[in-house]
Amino acid sequence: MAIFLINLPPHDMQRRLGDALGVYVDAMRYPRGTESRRAAMWLEHTRRNGWQAVVAVEVDAPAGATPSSVELGDAPLLGVAYGYCGAPDQWWQQQVVAGLQRGGFADLEIARLMASYFELTELHVHPRAQGRGLGEALARRLLADRGEANVLLSTPEINDEANRAWRLYRRLGFIDIIRGYHFTGDPRAFAILGRKLPL
Repeated sequence: MAIFLINLPPHDMQRRLGDALGVYVDAMRYPRGTESRRAAMWLEHTRRNGWQAVVAVEVDAPAGATPSSVELGDAPLLGVAYGYCGAPDQWWQQQVVAGLQRGGFADLEIARLMASYFELTELHVHPRAQGRGLGEALARRLLADRGEANVLLSTPEINDEANRAWRLYRRLGFIDIIRGYHFTGDPRAFAILGRKLPL
């Protein structure tokens, strides 16, 4: 079996949505049924400016062989990453701006940070494929050649940052923007992390 990274245009994300959400639910250890609550939001995201997705697929191919686009397009998903250009009318940006204001950031500093950024919205690797560098490969491919000045993301807080996601973000050079932030409607604490682009 060989692993390939491929770009997933919006129509293919729509076609493979169930598979992509399956990776998300398994990676996050969410209960089954979470997929149906997330599907409409993921589809809406595909229509946002600058939306881009990359997936990792597993193909039964001989060493050195290049699978066809059909084989790659239908292969089982092991990982998914996507994001889009941040914009003032998006809920996530509004939440982050409110957090920055509460944190005492100057208006000019907030405006500079939010003027040009790519929101790394989702990055997930199926548990059976974790620990092989797929998360980093997905992030690097997704963020390559982006035109925005920064990339921002949110991730749940973890004691001592002791999980694979946090180790990956630190390895990629993400720094703290806000810590211990509570999004409206979610009891968990999140960190907002960011870094300049290019990666």
